[in-house]
Amino acid sequence: MTSDHRKNHITKGRLVFYGFLAIAGVLLFTEHRAHVLGALPFLLLLSCPLMHLFMHHNHGTHNETNPNDAAPKGDNK
Repeated sequence: MTSDHRKNHITKGRLVFYGFLAIAGVLLFTEHRAHVLGALPFLLLLSCPLMHLFMHHNHGTHNETNPNDAAPKGDNK
């Protein structure tokens, strides 16, 4: 078996696998459309706090100091 033949075989196998995944996804969506679309508003509401958590996970914990950002030493408010 040559390397070109083996590469072609692997490519065809991936194509068949992706086709199977596409067909399975369409069938799952058509059978469970009411469940998925019914949960959509709740998923949207859940995404807001999750995005806030994941997008601000390092906010305020930077150890790097920039002399331009530092407040003057006499200003202790």
